[in-house]
Amino acid sequence: MSGLQELMRRHGNDRARLIDMLLEIQREAGYVDDQAIQRLAEGLNLSPLEVRETISFYHFIHDRPPGRHTIWLADTVIARMNGYKEVRKALEEACGCVFGQVDASGSFGLFDTNCIGLSDQEPAMMVDDVVFTRLTPERVRRIVTGLRAGRSAQSLAAVKDRDPTDSDFAAQLASSAIRQRGPVFFSPDRDYPALVEKLVTLLPEELIARVVDSGLRGRGGAGFPTGLKWRLGREAEGAEKYVICNADEGEPGTFKDRVLLMESPEDVLLGMIMAGWALGARHGILYLRWEYGYLQARLQRLLEEWQQARLLGADILGQGFAFDIRIQKGAGAYVCGDETALIESCEGKRGTPRVKPPYPIEEGYLGMPTCVNNVETLAAASRILEKGASWFRALGAPESTGTRLLSVSGDCDRPGIYEIEWGVSLNKVLRMVGAVDPLAVQVSGPSGECVSVARDGERVFCYSDLSCNGSLMIFDRKRDLLEVVEEFTRFFVDESCGICVPCRAGGVDLLHKIRLVRAGRATRRDLDDIRQWGALMHATSRCGLGTTAAKPLLTTLDRFPERYEALLAPDEGPLLPSFDREAALEAHRHAHRILTEDASS
Repeated sequence: MSGLQELMRRHGNDRARLIDMLLEIQREAGYVDDQAIQRLAEGLNLSPLEVRETISFYHFIHDRPPGRHTIWLADTVIARMNGYKEVRKALEEACGCVFGQVDASGSFGLFDTNCIGLSDQEPAMMVDDVVFTRLTPERVRRIVTGLRAGRSAQSLAAVKDRDPTDSDFAAQLASSAIRQRGPVFFSPDRDYPALVEKLVTLLPEELIARVVDSGLRGRGGAGFPTGLKWRLGREAEGAEKYVICNADEGEPGTFKDRVLLMESPEDVLLGMIMAGWALGARHGILYLRWEYGYLQARLQRLLEEWQQARLLGADILGQGFAFDIRIQKGAGAYVCGDETALIESCEGKRGTPRVKPPYPIEEGYLGMPTCVNNVETLAAASRILEKGASWFRALGAPESTGTRLLSVSGDCDRPGIYEIEWGVSLNKVLRMVGAVDPLAVQVSGPSGECVSVARDGERVFCYSDLSCNGSLMIFDRKRDLLEVVEEFTRFFVDESCGICVPCRAGGVDLLHKIRLVRAGRATRRDLDDIRQWGALMHATSRCGLGTTAAKPLLTTLDRFPERYEALLAPDEGPLLPSFDREAALEAHRHAHRILTEDASS
């Protein structure tokens, strides 16, 4: 009891810090038990049900023992292309339990998760918050044997004696794999104190004008002009204003933000300070996805160093500018990539997207004007401060200025991070990354567009053509493209928050349809249903997850119709091909057995 009281006191008995408290309890006890739930509810003036509904929403918070060693295996399309099934089987054999369970001794809990931001080096898993990449069945067996012998996950990953606050700690766990550097990102030897000093010599309106003139647009996917967002935030009325860095990249195939936070976290912090100066905000929140927990110690140390250097805090460089940043850890929910769901999560609640309007820039965190920018956007803004708007605008294309980072994975020789200027063709990028005989490219992850290399190879990356959020997954001609579509559709079903019917029910129906197609039991009317239901989901879903959940089906239907048509069943006879006669008969036999047993008893 006293420990929980101290925990709540350290967080100011603030309901908005509930997720931080839950994660701390779990770190100490392994899970959040009934007593802790009751005490938290009492201390935060909540009902136990309100605490439980937050716990139940997040993938990585447990209310029952998850095993002394908790293992999360990333189940992605790219992992399945690189030996995932063999690794999964080896884990079950070595741990003595199946996925979704804890072994009889309580030593191991095996769980699936959709993406951990390591698509360039999968199969990958997390063991007790430590990541292991490029897994093979033999390596998995060695890891589990070591854990059984009493070794820690840190020692097995060879980081036991390394300081997690060091800049190279994360690199020992996961490679950055920066394949091509450009003029904007990962620039060495930047003088951050001088840049902060330069910032505070500008009027906020001058800074906003510089960002507007640069043409910088959001790198999270929507492409909203960054300078305009900052201007709207400055003009918004509120007793407080907030800046949030969205570091919750959960789109399968995307890992650029992870690499920026590993290699250039200072650029991101500087971008946040710029946004704070522009808006007149005093508070910043860096929302870090749970899967990137191995970056947290380094980021926290960096915040403390900047506070000591008076680059953050109550009086930055003695100029009367107060702005500070805290880290808010996520707990596993892809939908929190939506800015309103992310704000709900920052407030300690379920990550349920809000209805808009009002928009966060008007009414966001704690009801105050809130500017949400993603990691890459803020890092790019920091270079505009240093090099100027004209320099940035000279890069790229007229309406798509600057450069952008691509996270490349799949069927290519050189997966990793590439910095390209807007205006480069898809074919040029495919040659750059060593893609041999590619068939299709999934641009911007499952929520993006699946394009045909034969038809779309000369299209260019820009906001008016291939508006890429930073992810490229490449599939060559030996891949079953409809299996990829099924996996993407399953991902959206798994990650739906369930708040609106079009997404909650529509996703399940679409998953059923693609499975009918792959089983050879679909007709043309099923393809028509897919198009109609997909359009309905796009028009009526509450957030971006629901509006884009049908895109894996819709864009492949558009670009690869022959893949679907080759599997269609003839639409003839009294029964639809989709009707499963054997399943229906088995259901009848089961009901008959129950009735017979009841009658005899």
